[in-house]
Amino acid sequence: MIRTALYAGSFDPVTNGHLDVIRQACRLVQRLVIAIGVHPGKAPMFSPDERAELLHATCASLAESENATLDIVTFDDLAVTAARRSGATIFIRGLRDGTDLDYEMQLAGMNGAMAPEVQTVFLPSSTGVRPITATLVRQIAAMGGDVSPFVPALVAERLSARFARI
Repeated sequence: MIRTALYAGSFDPVTNGHLDVIRQACRLVQRLVIAIGVHPGKAPMFSPDERAELLHATCASLAESENATLDIVTFDDLAVTAARRSGATIFIRGLRDGTDLDYEMQLAGMNGAMAPEVQTVFLPSSTGVRPITATLVRQIAAMGGDVSPFVPALVAERLSARFARI
């Protein structure tokens, strides 16, 4: 049986912190499904298709180097529903600090109550990427700052192009 994990998030944009978690997850499973959450009440910077393209471009070779299959999907329902739909038995969640842990423990508890067959696995961020958040990356890019230390080169280019038009 192929061990499949689901890593859900907005990935708006994908950061080096996300790549760190994805690399770790690919070492644990044979198949990783990255699930891009699409919520009608939010106005993301990048469309779901753009986020999927950036994730594929930045993560496909990473997954391959760890001998894992990578799938990228979108979902607009519960993560537990997306996990079941993809055949995942593991939720991957990244942790940067204690604040993340408090929230993620609540989420794991709720997901566990709704889908006890899907186990949550917490992966601690590597030291160098702990402070990175997509929100901070967007704010820095919007103010003309250099985000290249925090995101893959392709993402930095896309952010620069996006804000050059504004």
